[in-house]
Order: sequence, then structure tokens, then C-alpha cells
Amino acid sequence: MLRVPRDRRRTRPPLRKSLFGRLLAVSALVAACSVAATAWIAVQTTSGAIRQEQGQNLTADARIYDSLLGYAAGHPTWEGVDSTVRELARQSGRRIALTTEQRRPLADSASRSSPPALPPQASAIVDPLSVDTALSRTADRTGGPADRVDPRAVGPFRLPTAERTALQRAAERNAECLSRVGIAADVVRGPSGRPRVQVVGNDPDRVQDTRCASEDLDAPTTTERKALATLDELADACLKRQNRTGIQLNLDLSWGDGSVPRAADVPAAVPVPVPSVRTGEDDRAAASCVDTARREQLGSYVASPALLFIGDEGGTTVPGFDLSPANTAKIAGAAALVLALTVGATVLAGSRLVRPLHALTGAAQRMRDGEDSAPVQVTDDSEIGRLAAAFNDMADHRARLEAQRKDMVSDVAHELRTPLSNIRGWLEAAQDGLAEPDPAFIASLHTEAVQLQHIIDDLQDLAAADAGALRLHPEPVRIEDVLAQVAAAHQARAETAGVALTALPAMADAPSPALLADPVRLRQAIGNLVANAVRHTPSGGRVTVRAYGASSATAPGGEVVVEVADTGSGISAEHLPHVFDRFWRAEKSRSRRTGGSGLGLAIVRKLVEAHGGSASAASVEGQGSVFTLRLPTDAAEAAGTAGTAETAGTTRPDDGGRYGPDQV
Repeated sequence: MLRVPRDRRRTRPPLRKSLFGRLLAVSALVAACSVAATAWIAVQTTSGAIRQEQGQNLTADARIYDSLLGYAAGHPTWEGVDSTVRELARQSGRRIALTTEQRRPLADSASRSSPPALPPQASAIVDPLSVDTALSRTADRTGGPADRVDPRAVGPFRLPTAERTALQRAAERNAECLSRVGIAADVVRGPSGRPRVQVVGNDPDRVQDTRCASEDLDAPTTTERKALATLDELADACLKRQNRTGIQLNLDLSWGDGSVPRAADVPAAVPVPVPSVRTGEDDRAAASCVDTARREQLGSYVASPALLFIGDEGGTTVPGFDLSPANTAKIAGAAALVLALTVGATVLAGSRLVRPLHALTGAAQRMRDGEDSAPVQVTDDSEIGRLAAAFNDMADHRARLEAQRKDMVSDVAHELRTPLSNIRGWLEAAQDGLAEPDPAFIASLHTEAVQLQHIIDDLQDLAAADAGALRLHPEPVRIEDVLAQVAAAHQARAETAGVALTALPAMADAPSPALLADPVRLRQAIGNLVANAVRHTPSGGRVTVRAYGASSATAPGGEVVVEVADTGSGISAEHLPHVFDRFWRAEKSRSRRTGGSGLGLAIVRKLVEAHGGSASAASVEGQGSVFTLRLPTDAAEAAGTAGTAETAGTTRPDDGGRYGPDQV
């Protein structure tokens, strides 16, 4: 079985060995074959037809659309359009069909009694009030506003014969005047019938230098004034709904500073507006309202929107061309080849990919059923191989955790059984009359109950720390005061054991920095270490507690280092890595005479980690041990750590180190 080295599991495998690289190569091969075959067939069979029909179809479609758009702009309904549709179909050789937006037929150039069904997608929508600028050839050709209303949709602006004739005469006089001064000009007529003088060469500066301007030609007629007044009312109503100032439109549908007409051009019933300062937002709102007003005004003068379908002369609406039998065979052969390559490559890559996944699935199912799962074979250094190696590591870790869980349950049962058995024994003796409930009897029961309470409290602290529910109350702390309090609390026990307990003061030239911590929890942690050191130091030995400031890469703001050193029996190198494990004791008989429950140092580590610090131990067997606590002095860091740990719970009262470590 190939195991991936631990230092290589965090790096990606080479591209040539990775699953991604293999799938990429296979996909690139299949894609290259597909693209090459498709491109060759397309070049051989379609390029000629596309070149031949592309220009013709686009030109014919634009001409058909523009013609029908002009019909809709000049007629209020589609009645009578059938002859126009047939004439356009005859000229273009295409099938042309018009329907309402609900697809009810209006006209169809197909001569059959039952023409072929129309496709779901129309070629265009013929609506003179919403022109498709990509197809229309008349957009803006009259110099009108750059909106989507067809310039041929004039509606009430269409001039009657009398006004048209009068304006035509004025335009001809203007053109003759320009001709006399050497300016060539023509008279052109717009969709509404209004003529205008167009200078050849389009040089308006030359016209301004002459005296050929005609006010009659520039002034709106009676028909145009009425239409403009109606358009003004519609636009002002729209602006009024937006709480904006109304506008006065010119004949070219402009407004603004130059939009106030001369008094002679405005009927008496129409007031002359006073120019006011307008913003860009006002102009955008005015433009929108003018566009809406134009559509509302022209709605009854133009035909309703219609769907336009353009197809080939045979009746279908999708232009195309037929493939020869030879080209059809080429397409079928190329498709079969690409399909075979794709299937073969997929089967080859898929089988190699699925095989280890099946092994992983089987191992996971056996693990779920509680069976001992054999390690999955790792054959290469790809993503799948690394997944199998990670799965094997996870299975080993799970097995270790399960063993630790069973050991912990056994240890908890053992630790609780001893005091409970003692309490039960004393109570049964009293019940049978073998023991008198005197003060010594009560003191013995109290001692066992306190021991039981200690174990339960320790387990509760560890459970809260594991769940992130350990409550801290950080405040500024002088570490020297904490050490003095801990030493005083354990001094009597140390003297009884014949051990010299000393709390060294900080050096005068390097005092320990200020610390933000929970003083109760901090005394509990240091007290556990001191009690543990006193227990394992023989008579005549000494235990020293000291603190000093330091700095490290993990604590750029500085840290406080607390050391508890003893001259006891020490810890062997084999056992040293496990001293902070819960319920771990070097003496496996777990006798009360040689140690406690094995929870003290585990609690020390959890309390220090809750403050954002770390705990470590160093020892030489037969010479003594040194336990070190490192606590960050960065107030923000400590406060943030404490804030994440603080939650509902009860803080154990400080009893001067009564909750000892009972450790090793």
C-alpha cells in the first residue's frame, strides 16, 4: 500500500499526474476532434450557401419590414394590406405572413388553402410606434427626433391640401431666392406633407447670410398648432403626475430655453410659458413624457402591432438548403467517429476514476456498520490517491478517538466508583449498627463527598471548555499578586509535606507586564500546578513559582510567562507528551496514594487556552519538572478571546487552590 508522505498532502500533485490533468487531456482530445470534424463539414457544405443567401435575405427582409412599417404608419388598420403583402412576396420570392400579437392571421402570401404552420418565433414585430432600428431603413431620415417612432407616423400633423399648397408655394419662393444668389436648393416634402428647402451641399451658414428666409415656411400651420397643443396637454399631464413643470413644444418637438415660441405663432388660447431653470433630470422626465404623449396621440392613427413571418417561397418560414447524399454520409460518418472516440475515452477515464471511489465507498460503509475497515489501497499520487490517504488517516484517527472514549468512560467510572463505594460502605455500616455517626464518621463521609464533588466539577469544567462555554471575567491583573495568593494558599500543605514553597518576585529591572485575565481561573490553573508539584516533590525538596515578561512570534505584543519548577521525581520522556491528557496517569493502578483523578493538568491547559495562551512541560527524570504557562499581554487579543469563551454558566468560587490537579 502506497502512503502519501505527510509533507506532500498539502501540496497539489503535478498536472501530468493529477486527475484534473487527465480529464483535461481527454476533454481536449474529444473537443479537438469534434471541432475539427464540425468545421470541416461546415466549410464543405454550408459556406457557399451562406455566402449566397446572406446578403440577399438581409436586404429583402429589411425592404419587406420597411414597406409594411410604412403601411402601418399611414393606415389606422391592417385592412387592405393583403395586396401589399402579395406584391412584396412576388418581388422578393419569399413567403410573407402577418398576424396579430395573438397570432390571428391578417395576411399571408402563401397561395395554398392550408398553408404550413408558422414557427413559434416571429421574424420581427411591425409596430410604427416601436421601430426595430436594426431593420428599418427610414429611421431618422427625415431629421426627426431620435426615438423609435416611425417618422411616417404623423397622425394629426398631416397637413390638409390647402395648407400643403400654401407651404409649397412659400418653399418654392425660398428656393428661387436662393438660386438667384447662387445657392442650389431643392424642395423636399416630409411625411406630413410639409415641404422644406434643402440646400445642395448642406451648408446652412450660406443660407443665413442671405435674405431668403420665409417666416411663413417656418411658422406652424393651424393644423400643426392644434396637434402641438394636444401633444402639450398630454405631455404636461404626464409631467404634472410627477410634480414637474410643464413644457412648450416646438414644431420639431424640442423644448427648453429655445422652446418658447413667438407670440405670433401661438394661438390666443395657449399661454406663453416663462422660461425657468431646468435640470438634466427634468429634461429626461420631459423626454420620457413627450415620447409617451406622442405614442398616445398617434395610437388611433396607426395600425396595431403585428407579427411578421418571413420564409422561403416554398411555404416554410425557415430559410435553408438541402444536403446532398454525399454530404449526408460525411456528416453521419464524422458524427459516428466522434461518438466512438468520446465513448472510448469516457469508458477508459471513468473506469480508472470509479474503481478507487468504489473502494472508498465500501470502506465507509464498513466503518458505518462498526466493522474494522482495512486501509484503502493508494496506487498513485493523484487527487483520488490523496483522498484515499486522507480517508485512511481519518479511519486511524477515528479508531484512536474511539479507544480514548472507551478509556475515558472506564476512567470516569473508576474515579466515581471509589468515593461512592466508600460513602455506601460507611452508610451501610451505620445502618447495621457497626459504626457510630460520631464527628469522625461525619468527617469521613464529608471527605469522600468533597472528593466526588471535585471530580464532577473538574469534568464540568472540561466539558464547558470543550463546548466553548467556559465563562471568563477578564480584568487587569498583577501576576505577582496572583502568585503570592497561590503560594499562601498552598503553604500549609507544603510545610506538612516538608517541601519549601517559594514565590519569586519579579526582577526590578524587568518587571512583568500588565495582564488582562480572569483572576479566579488564573489562580485555579496555577494552583493546580503548585499542588501537583508539592505532591510529587519528596520531603526536603523545593517548589519555586515565578513570572516574567517575554516576547515571541506568536505574541507580538508580548506575553507573561509563569513557571512552576520542582525538584521532585520528574517525568520520563515517554510519558511527558501525555501529561496534559485527561485521565492520564503514569501510575496505571490509579491509586489515591500516588495521584488524583488525572484531570488537573487537562484543566490547566483548557483554562490557559481560554485566555489565548499555551501550556507546556519539561522534565528530567529524577531531577524535577518545570511547567510553563504563556499568557498574551495584548489587551485586545485577551479580551477578544475571553469574549468568545464567555457564555452562560456558573463560575466556581476561588478557594485558594482547593481544586487541585490530582494529576500524575
